[in-house]
Amino acid sequence: MQKSSPSQRPEGVNAASIRVAKPSDIAAMLALERAAETAAHWSEVQYQQIFSGPGRLALVAESGAIEGFLVALQIGAEWELENIAVSSAAGRRGQATRLIAELLERARAEHAEAIFLEVRESNQPARALYEKCGFKQVGLREGYYRSPEENAIAYKYNFQ
Repeated sequence: MQKSSPSQRPEGVNAASIRVAKPSDIAAMLALERAAETAAHWSEVQYQQIFSGPGRLALVAESGAIEGFLVALQIGAEWELENIAVSSAAGRRGQATRLIAELLERARAEHAEAIFLEVRESNQPARALYEKCGFKQVGLREGYYRSPEENAIAYKYNFQ
């Protein structure tokens, strides 16, 4: 599979820009996350902490307004995709794919070896997205999620 780069958009994707998030984006990120049933739900303080220390990358997709975001954590040569959400209005237009492609490019530039993530076992659209982007299933975490309780599928993207 050919890996996407930020300049290579999937067919039919609109021209929203991807940029590094800023603290002034927190309200929009919170609103998107609250509206996305499958996103990880964080407090405003947790979003503020993204901007207060090293190791975190937050990206937003915007086309007039913020339509999606992604948050990742870097620990040495390994990264973790912690949260991703796209507005329902922007869904199915490639914004999540573009956010992940930008994360892959930035992690590659930092000499990453791998990116990990967990996703609800029942979240088939997200699982299909991650697999399309080159992530491989590497494990199962029983009872990982709460409200409702559900297993997590662990995925890994290898740069090697």
